[in-house]
Amino acid sequence: MQTYVVCALYKFIRLDNHESLRKPLLELMLTEQVRGTLLLATEGVNGTIAGSRQGVDTVLSWLSEVPGLADFDRKESISAELPFKRSRVKLKKEIVTMGVEGIDPREAAGTYVKPKDWNDLISDPEVLVIDTRNNYECEVGSFSGAISPQTDSFREFPDYASRVLNKDKHKKIAMFCTGGIRCEKSTAYLKEQGFEEVYHLQGGILKYLEEVPESESLWQGECFVFDDRVTVNHQLEPGSYDQCHGCRRPITELDKQSSLYIAGAQCPRCADEITEEQKQRFLEREKQMQLARQRGESHIGEDARVQLQAKRGTRQRCKKDASSDK
Repeated sequence: MQTYVVCALYKFIRLDNHESLRKPLLELMLTEQVRGTLLLATEGVNGTIAGSRQGVDTVLSWLSEVPGLADFDRKESISAELPFKRSRVKLKKEIVTMGVEGIDPREAAGTYVKPKDWNDLISDPEVLVIDTRNNYECEVGSFSGAISPQTDSFREFPDYASRVLNKDKHKKIAMFCTGGIRCEKSTAYLKEQGFEEVYHLQGGILKYLEEVPESESLWQGECFVFDDRVTVNHQLEPGSYDQCHGCRRPITELDKQSSLYIAGAQCPRCADEITEEQKQRFLEREKQMQLARQRGESHIGEDARVQLQAKRGTRQRCKKDASSDK
């Protein structure tokens, strides 16, 4: 059975030529049939890609040859299906958006803690452990004893810090996120606010799940990932959650049994949030996706684009053949 490599990567590095990297990088991803999204900004690179072992290695090799990117942070897992439908390279102002200008993790990030040392740190009663991810991510899994800031976006973290955290009271703070990149900025932000002992999990949750045996783990639940797998378990295999196609939040089988759940349109959480117009649009999208599946075709993504081009080519050839027969 064919499997696909899923690779999350990032690095904060000055990339003054990031705009010129976009086109050749996207062309390489398309050529190698590597799906996913990479973000490029003057502060570095961030994203997750997936494809064959050879395809992913080719893209990673290309990136490593860019000056300054030879040692970017990377985490890998395996998926039975491609968890992305498109290949994208986007130019951004920030590779992870916190909304505070001037924060440079290269200058003031917190102290890295390797996965093997993380349990000892967060077991210290003097350490405040903060999950810097969004609320819906925290709900499906987190470290025992960790505090969720109850944020809907990373942009809300500075406000949470100003309201809740006190540098005179909270002497030791340990933070973590999915792959490590959000903590690069959040710890740098706290350091600039005068917090002295600030730590973060190197490589994030994904690296911890990869390196720490489940029998020794302090992780509880599953880890939300931003692709079609929705969540992964401790073995970095696809987890038990599905995703609402309306609000994109993770949902359980129990959520699907609710009278408020409509496949492809809404779940109990967003039933009161979406408009009737949105609901009808989502339902039409779901209908088209189901029809595409019945035909054995892709409805969206690169495969759908290729199939559409092939159909157009076939129609054009038929027209030419028909005209030549007249």
